[in-house]
Amino acid sequence: MRKNKQNVYLDHAATTPMDERVLKTMIPFFTEVYGNPSSLHAPGQQAHEAVSQARKTVAKLISAHEDEIVFTSGGTESDNLAILGVIKIGGADVKSRLGKDVIPHIISNELEHPAVLELLLVLQKRGEIELTLVKADKDGVLLAKNIAEEIKNNTILVSVMYANNEIGTIEPISDLGKLIIKNRKQTGLTYPLLHTDACQAAGYLDLNVEKLHVDLMTLNGGKIYGPKGVGALYIRRGVRLSAQVIGGGQERGLRSGTQNVPGIVGFAKALDLVQAKREKESARLEKLRDRLIEGLLKIPKSRLNGHAIKRLPNNVNISFMDIEGEAAMLYLDAKGVYCSTGSACASTSLDPSHVILALGMSYEAAHGSLRFTLGKSTTKADIDYVIKVLPPIVEQLRKISPVNLDMEYFSNGNKEKK
Repeated sequence: MRKNKQNVYLDHAATTPMDERVLKTMIPFFTEVYGNPSSLHAPGQQAHEAVSQARKTVAKLISAHEDEIVFTSGGTESDNLAILGVIKIGGADVKSRLGKDVIPHIISNELEHPAVLELLLVLQKRGEIELTLVKADKDGVLLAKNIAEEIKNNTILVSVMYANNEIGTIEPISDLGKLIIKNRKQTGLTYPLLHTDACQAAGYLDLNVEKLHVDLMTLNGGKIYGPKGVGALYIRRGVRLSAQVIGGGQERGLRSGTQNVPGIVGFAKALDLVQAKREKESARLEKLRDRLIEGLLKIPKSRLNGHAIKRLPNNVNISFMDIEGEAAMLYLDAKGVYCSTGSACASTSLDPSHVILALGMSYEAAHGSLRFTLGKSTTKADIDYVIKVLPPIVEQLRKISPVNLDMEYFSNGNKEKK
């Protein structure tokens, strides 16, 4: 980051800086407690105990049992394990009940993170699954009853994220879970299971899996001021998954490979810290979020993306017509403001946000979207600085916008572009 210039980091949905308390917890496991958790000697058992304690901590924080927690390399792997793990066993169940030519059915939606959506589209293209993508409304809200209505005899999984990473909309996971449980009781079947990606929800929303009625839940350390490259998948007791990483049988045989002890310890500490203060921090950020929204919507031809109320307390996503979001982001970067356009996971692509398009917005609106995601370091002064520097940037970009140039050309009486 630049020195001698105001630095305003508003991209916490992409990743967060590590909490110093988390780093302090991790350091001994790089140098002092260095054993392999699978080893039977004393150094190995010290590491094993650290992993076990971290598992207990995570389980307690989400009201689960410790044997329901599987540590992974992060959100993407957890999402993949949940989906691919269910398909093999659930698919076999479908074929035994309905015939060998019947493929398993999965329900999701167009707003999902690529770790879910792209995987499902690939599996559909291969002919391995039947896929239904339920439409959300213009604010990105999915209705639980609309999803439940799509359940069929061969449906094995419903995957809906808890809170959207781009527009911050919070989905009715608990209501959906209740409807799925009701369906299972009526049919007497084990399926469908409910999976939710809760990576963005951690630190802001209640993660109690009993209240959410989920069977599988994805978490990620890099979003909660913890280490990158580590996460977890909650797997309700009784749910059977097919392993995706084969080897030494670690993590209940579902995720083989020597455990990342420092990362796992840091992840558990980070989750503990953010969940302990989530209500207080959410209330603080809501005020700053709403202040930023109010200030930026004063810019002409702007629109808030996502639900105004049912949204994460730290998320602001706004489309500014007649500009390119990438250009605005770079101008802001020069001013010391760090945000994103679309999602960070797809920042190397110039394609417009699939989430904004799924809301029914135009390509222009999707291209002109900016996402600001607040965090622990965000202050009122930061928000006021953004409100000050962004309007002139938008005005400047609109002056050189091809859209405005075309309108000027036609206004001069020209019938067609040369």
